[in-house]
Amino acid sequence: MNLIQKLENDIWNMAPLPVHQTITAAQNGGLLLGAFYENELVGFSYGFSGFNKGKSYLCSHMLGIHPDHQDKGLGALLKQKQKEIASAMGYDLITWTFDPLESRNAYLNLSKLNAVCSTYVENCYGEMDDSLNQGLPTDRLKVEWWINSSYVEEPLQIEAAAAQDPFEWGVSEDDFPVLLNTEREDALGPVLVPIPANFQAIKSQNYELAMDWRFKTREILQSLFEEGYAMAGFIKGKEELVHYYILVQRNELQLN
Repeated sequence: MNLIQKLENDIWNMAPLPVHQTITAAQNGGLLLGAFYENELVGFSYGFSGFNKGKSYLCSHMLGIHPDHQDKGLGALLKQKQKEIASAMGYDLITWTFDPLESRNAYLNLSKLNAVCSTYVENCYGEMDDSLNQGLPTDRLKVEWWINSSYVEEPLQIEAAAAQDPFEWGVSEDDFPVLLNTEREDALGPVLVPIPANFQAIKSQNYELAMDWRFKTREILQSLFEEGYAMAGFIKGKEELVHYYILVQRNELQLN
């Protein structure tokens, strides 16, 4: 087992990608990067070339940091190096997916990297048995990172206080947040959408509530995307139980 395969197993406890696949992708428009600490591989990113409707892009398939080195900014550093090299290779767009209910990923993607999202994919990978995904539909948001756009350097400044906050939430008997409604009045201004601050804790201790969050946020986000909205930010809630996506009309964003 090579270094990346061992790291994949340490992070996700799942079967790693075949070495011949990652090598072939890296030799044909893909990009494989590693982060080392004292000669030990502690993080990596892996992407391959994508093509859809006449547009080429880098599909960033995996980003992983060893559990002992998470929350140290390594993920952001790997993404910035990926951005730099991908731009030099001729790409202007990098895409990847993440779970809509994982707040750590949402904060990195939308607030630190200034990516955007207006695509929701239901049960993207089917059933998965790794520790993070087992037992739930693998819904994903497809992120767009327009790496040469002015938006990445100067994102739209949105005042959360001026946004609609139509989705109410309460607290369960086991002290977890509960989403109470999925409806909102039609309007074109910015919208806040809450998600749990710690979804994995809910999943491990209250499976029915985790499923409730999955299906309710699916309904909300799909509806907003159909109305022309895109995710353009993520803020941490003062209550500490929920954080918030900020969505605006996609045509307000300078992505090209």
